[in-house]
This record gives sequence, structure tokens and C-alpha cells, in this order.
Amino acid sequence: MTVEATAPTRIDLAGGTLDIYPLYLFEEGGLTVNIGIDIRGRARLRPRADRQVHIRSVDTGLEEHADEVEALKFGGPLDLCARIIKFYRPAAGLDVEVESRAPRGSGLGASSSLLIALSGALNTLNGSGYHPEQLIDWGACLEAQNIGIPTGKQDYYAAVYGGVSAIWFEVSENRREALLVDERAIAELESRLLLSFTGISHFSGATNWDMLRNYIEGTGHTRERMRAIKRTALAMRDVLLCGDLDGFADVLHEEWENRRGLAEGVSTPAIDRMMAAAREAGALASKICGAGGGGCMITFVRAGRQADVRAALEMHGAQLLPYRIARQGLEVRERP
Repeated sequence: MTVEATAPTRIDLAGGTLDIYPLYLFEEGGLTVNIGIDIRGRARLRPRADRQVHIRSVDTGLEEHADEVEALKFGGPLDLCARIIKFYRPAAGLDVEVESRAPRGSGLGASSSLLIALSGALNTLNGSGYHPEQLIDWGACLEAQNIGIPTGKQDYYAAVYGGVSAIWFEVSENRREALLVDERAIAELESRLLLSFTGISHFSGATNWDMLRNYIEGTGHTRERMRAIKRTALAMRDVLLCGDLDGFADVLHEEWENRRGLAEGVSTPAIDRMMAAAREAGALASKICGAGGGGCMITFVRAGRQADVRAALEMHGAQLLPYRIARQGLEVRERP
């Protein structure tokens, strides 16, 4: 039997960083709004007759082998995969193939998408029956061990559920609320929200750590800006609940203005030039995905100005990425 799983990556719209423990506790709860998209992570498992584990990354070409699950070592080039496999402890040997279809350093939560796909495949292979919330909680812990820095949870919710979501982070629980469920509204948002890769890779963990440290130490205006980010996330939820795309543009611009002041390096001169060119061509708002510093950018445009904005972005070095909003989250299939 072969088990194959795929999971969406995500576009974060508002409230990023408020999904990091314990930061959201300091703000009496956090709220993040994001979109699961069909640029997916994939994992394929094939049981072996022996006890060996062979892991191969299709997109990077990296490989790792071990004589058995318990012999998998941490710290290697496929550390996150090794940690996930060792945690779920399949009974037999495995050939494991993983693939991420997002650009490296995209800021789309590609590692979290891959993590959920591999976790979901192992959950099915083992017949464990774990609940999606368990995959999310354990996944956040495993990824924090992998990168050595606190990590947020919003990416895992997009990977598990897809769609347009508000994710609430509170003392008692985390919970997901579906937003913008009307298909016509979803199609319009897809049409007017462009996704591009700036060509600048980034590492979100370091930027998130700077934000968390600045908050705890009370550096500059970090706490004020984090409260503004929460207010903006609440406003983003409201406009998406009622399908107000004019209001969406205003809130998206507000979110970017809040975020760029959180830590040094969230924006760069090259990013500023791309956003200015897009605005001149008909964009209403732009924002870098993830913690900033590079990666992917979203640009919301006036109806009918998509071609102009695409041309302006490409002229300034951005690579447009086709996508659809993921109507399904984690998908797992078993094949003979």
C-alpha cells in the first residue's frame, strides 16, 4: 500500500506573529486571518519489506537513510522529516518522498505544509486516528525543535483546513472560524489578489524571534504595534465575513503599515520599489507574506487592472505565481 498526502500552503492576511506562544497570551488572546492556497506540499510513503528508512526530497535532491526508524538522526539536511517520522514511529521500514512546490524562502509556510502532509500520511499509514488538532499541536512542537526558535501555529491550520480562515489563539483552546464561504466572493478575491515571488529568500524564524524579543523587552513601539496588528486582524475578519472587498484593500494596507514597523528588515528598498510600481499600475494594497524581509508578496488590484499590475511587478523583478484558494485542506489517499 502507498499513502500519499498533500496540504496547502498559505497567504497570511492579518494578525501574523499573534499566533506565537506565549505572545498571544500577553495580548489577552490572538487572532490570525489567512488563506490556504493550492501551492501544496506533498508526502508519499511506501512500506518496505525490511526496516530501513529512505527519505528523499524531490525539490532539493537531498536524501537521508537509516537502518531503522530509531536510528534516524537529528540535525541532518532533512531534520524536520526525520523528527516527524521518528515521532509517529511507523512499525515497518519506509521509502519516504517529500516535495514542496513553493519557491524556497517563499514565506508561504511551505515547511508547515510539508509537515502536515507527512504527519497526515503517517497518521493514515499507522491507523492512529489522531484528530487534526493533535497534528497541529505536535507539528508546532516538532518544527520549533527543528528551527530552534518559537514558531506560530497559523500555517498548520491553513494546511489542515484550507479555505479563508480566522484562527483564534486563547488560553483554553485554539479555534478556526471559516470566512468568505460564498463561491462568487472567493472567485473575485482570487482574481484580484495577485501572488508574486520577490526573488529574495527569507528566514521567518529569525524575524519572528526579533519581534518576540522586542515585545518582551518593551523595545521601541513594538507593543503598541502588536496591539494595532490585533485590531487590524479583527477588522480583516469583519470585512471578509461580509465580503467587503473595498474594505479588504484598506485593511490590507493597514496591516502592512503596522508590520513594517515591527522589526528591522521587514521591508527592503527593492520591495518598496515593487510595491510603488504596482500602486502606480492600479494596485490598491500590497503586503509581504510571512514575517517579511523577502519571499512572496500579495497585491490587491482594482478590478480590470490585473494585467497592468502583473506587467509592472514583472518589470521590477517579481515572478507571478498562479494559485487558487484551496477548497480542501489536508488530503490523504491510499493506493494499492
